[in-house]
Amino acid sequence: MATSNLSAYDAQSVPDASNMIFGIVVAEWNPEITGALLDGCVSTLEKHGALPENIHVKRVPGSFELIYGAHQMTLNDGYDAVIILGSVIRGETPHFDYICQGVTAGIARLNATSNIPVIYGLLTTNDMQQARDRAGGRLGNKGDECAIVAIKMAKF
Repeated sequence: MATSNLSAYDAQSVPDASNMIFGIVVAEWNPEITGALLDGCVSTLEKHGALPENIHVKRVPGSFELIYGAHQMTLNDGYDAVIILGSVIRGETPHFDYICQGVTAGIARLNATSNIPVIYGLLTTNDMQQARDRAGGRLGNKGDECAIVAIKMAKF
């Protein structure tokens, strides 16, 4: 479990993003959480110089579809990095495990085979409160972290 604020980082260590183009694929499932992740991600990209017109957001129905959405964005040569944002909350069935494992494997495969980084922003929590804590709550916003990672990896 994370014990530090996800939004805490050394701003001086982040490259200028003013000439970068980002794709963001966000799941519609758990919109309270994914909306907060998206807001944090976009505001952090802009804080580090990304122009609003260079941040392209596409929505997919659920977290499993993030793989397809990210793959389609990697096929567009214009992006410097693609960020996926989703939230899977454990329920009473093994569905949680299959979705989390599938998305993780799919994004790992994209990172190994595409020419641009795909940033993993899937929250995998045991309950809604843990998700809220990581989407702008007491532990910060994973969307902020994903934006910083995307900028740094785009400069890699």
